[in-house]
Amino acid sequence: MSNDHSSTTRNPAWSDEEWQTRIDLAACYRLHAHYGWTDLIYTHISARVPGEEEHFLLNPFGLMFDEVCASNLVKIDIDGNVIEPTPHRIHRAGFVIHSAIHAARPDARCVIHAHTRAGMAVSTMKCGLLPLTQHAMLFHGKVAYHDSEGFANQLAERERLAADLGDKPVMILRNHGTLIAGETIGQAFAMMWHLEMAMQAQVDALASGQELVQPGTALAEKISAAGFRPPGTLRSDGTMSPLGNLEWPALLRMLDRKDPSYRT
Repeated sequence: MSNDHSSTTRNPAWSDEEWQTRIDLAACYRLHAHYGWTDLIYTHISARVPGEEEHFLLNPFGLMFDEVCASNLVKIDIDGNVIEPTPHRIHRAGFVIHSAIHAARPDARCVIHAHTRAGMAVSTMKCGLLPLTQHAMLFHGKVAYHDSEGFANQLAERERLAADLGDKPVMILRNHGTLIAGETIGQAFAMMWHLEMAMQAQVDALASGQELVQPGTALAEKISAAGFRPPGTLRSDGTMSPLGNLEWPALLRMLDRKDPSYRT
């Protein structure tokens, strides 16, 4: 990675918890690049700074996602003020969307906003996300919707974004893209992965022109209940869901084999 875009020096003011959050958030950006979930330099992923509840980290605007590393993430507050000296600026829409969710949802430690091909396609469908696959049924009862208001760069939209999301972890931004509110970075990424798989399958199934099997509500509720849960909580059978838990260490190992510079 070019030294024009990153620093390998950890700021001594950062706590161990913040540094780990920076590493995990940078990893999340690199994973989005790895899977092709990018829109050039647009879209964004944020994480709340541990111990600094009104501060969150955002990507430097103008960098590709595979250039993001732990030390070049920008720390801002809910009002969009940059907290520490940096040569980078942030994307206005990134601040508006992410500050809206972080301010309204203390449980949202990580917020992902994406413009994937499948996500944009489903965002145009009046039916929204359909419970056609196991991946989709993981989100039964957990998806909110927000009508497009154009480029999300107006502060007035923040209240409506937060109100439409409510207490749900996923929101489809109509004619725009998707949004995830996760309780950890690993959980947010796992939700993004399964949501993207669900949306790709829905687009393919609808394009086939074949009559589709629509599972019943009881099955969707059963799968959703066994899926994503608050970190550390057990399912009704006393087991812990691997979703949002076991994938993250494996994904970090994959990144370390590919390019560990996200840790710098």
